Amino acid sequence: MSSSMQSPAAPWGARLADLRWRGLTWWIILRTALAERLAYRGDFALGTLMRFLPIITQIFLWWAIFESVGEAVNRASPVAVEAAAVEADGTQSAGTEAAERGRIVGYAFPDMVAYYLLTMLARAFSSMPGLAPGISRSIRQGDVKKYLVQPVDMVGFLLLGRVAHKLAYYAVATIPFALVFFLCRGYFVAGWPSAEIILAFVLSLLLGFLLGFFLEACIGLVAFWFLEVSSLLFIYMLLSFFLSGHMFPLDMLPAPWSQLVDLLPLKYLAYFPSAVFLGRIPPERLWLDLAIEAMWVLGLGVLARWLYLRGL
Repeated sequence: MSSSMQSPAAPWGARLADLRWRGLTWWIILRTALAERLAYRGDFALGTLMRFLPIITQIFLWWAIFESVGEAVNRASPVAVEAAAVEADGTQSAGTEAAERGRIVGYAFPDMVAYYLLTMLARAFSSMPGLAPGISRSIRQGDVKKYLVQPVDMVGFLLLGRVAHKLAYYAVATIPFALVFFLCRGYFVAGWPSAEIILAFVLSLLLGFLLGFFLEACIGLVAFWFLEVSSLLFIYMLLSFFLSGHMFPLDMLPAPWSQLVDLLPLKYLAYFPSAVFLGRIPPERLWLDLAIEAMWVLGLGVLARWLYLRGL
């Protein structure tokens, strides 16, 4: 009687104990990885400031582009104003022409600088330096066997290591980020966005981190079948540089290239968080795009798990 009454509860008790043990294991791994990175990565602050140096070149480049566009519009403006004068509402037409003067696909020069600053922040979340080569090397050299004899999952272990990396990075690099954005606050002419936009922006950064992790993890796990993945990683990095929005805003692309890029997950690595903050995403598409990004994360997470188990 007693054993029959206790048997249904026993599996649940065992499951709860297993979950507690797993949670404790992941916490110890995360805490240890975070302590290691805080101990030897004191260069995060300097590295963050150095990360923003290339944007100076971008600022001068786009300043020259916008200056040339503005001069071209100024040379053509008398014709536009004369044409507007024959319309019923000539003042409004001339005002519209003046408002669009010096803009490229809806971007003014301050908007472009703000966009690049935000892409640097987004890329700091989504970039995973060394992840794919590290997984490939672990598989090729046989180090992957330690995940088979120890009660630790490889994909989960690597994910916790990257979480610790980002926590350590931003614990040290927050001040340099704040300093750069404070000095460049004049470029954010639209002001501080609403609470809903801020929430969507934070979610896009977190999802971008997971997306970047699973993308590179999948490339690294291909090493179960290929001797070297460096060529695949080079192709991915090349496509990511241009199609993630790191090089230029993706809404500058004409059709059909814009529709093609919209079907890829790369835009969520840099362009999408920046566009969310700047209000470039229509309100009716904002949460739909976030849902699509979440589906990409889920799909790539399942793919990474399948590649790992199939490779084993």
